[in-house]
Amino acid sequence: MTVKVAVIYYSATGSVHTLAEAVAEGAASAGAVVRLRRVAELAPDNAIDQNPQWRRHADATASIARASLEDLAWADAYAFGTPSRFGAPAAQLKQFIDQAGGLWREGKLANKPVTTFTSAFNRHGGSEATILSLSNVFYHWGSLIVPPGFTDPVVSAAGGNPYGTSHVASPNGDGPDAAALDAARYQGLRLAKITLQLLGDRVVTDAVVGDGNSHGALAAASRTA
Repeated sequence: MTVKVAVIYYSATGSVHTLAEAVAEGAASAGAVVRLRRVAELAPDNAIDQNPQWRRHADATASIARASLEDLAWADAYAFGTPSRFGAPAAQLKQFIDQAGGLWREGKLANKPVTTFTSAFNRHGGSEATILSLSNVFYHWGSLIVPPGFTDPVVSAAGGNPYGTSHVASPNGDGPDAAALDAARYQGLRLAKITLQLLGDRVVTDAVVGDGNSHGALAAASRTA
């Protein structure tokens, strides 16, 4: 059985993008089919041009496919990434999520595993609050939140955030270190494995329901015999 995982993110200067790639690698290592998707940029060019790192990253990742609602409908599981903005997700990611009302009303987002990762400028810059803020969305969707927890040593090695992988940016602009990337890969792997388990259980449940219907038919037949 193959599961489909959509890794959807926003990144300004590249840290979340690097984490997203690692999450995608982790999910793929479990045999998942992965779509890596960036959400649309909302900032004007003159704002991006004021930050050389932002401009370089925007140009370097222009070829990555932009996230669409079809990606949400396609996927069996989601991984969302965002920088922390005052303890909340970036407006770019939130704007994308806010377009999903139609899928939500149709129940097409329910019962799907979801996990979240983030980056902040400093250790107490709102990483946990950002992940918890996104979780409020997933409660409304009826998603099944899959945190990394303390289920593998790589979580503690990367700073010990059980809510989701979180990178602390350095003043010189270095991206996530090896420990953070290991944690992100593990998070993607865990998401894919749990999704596999859930889909497997769903197949078994469907089979049991089918047997139950057959048993009901046999019982009805025995009553009329």
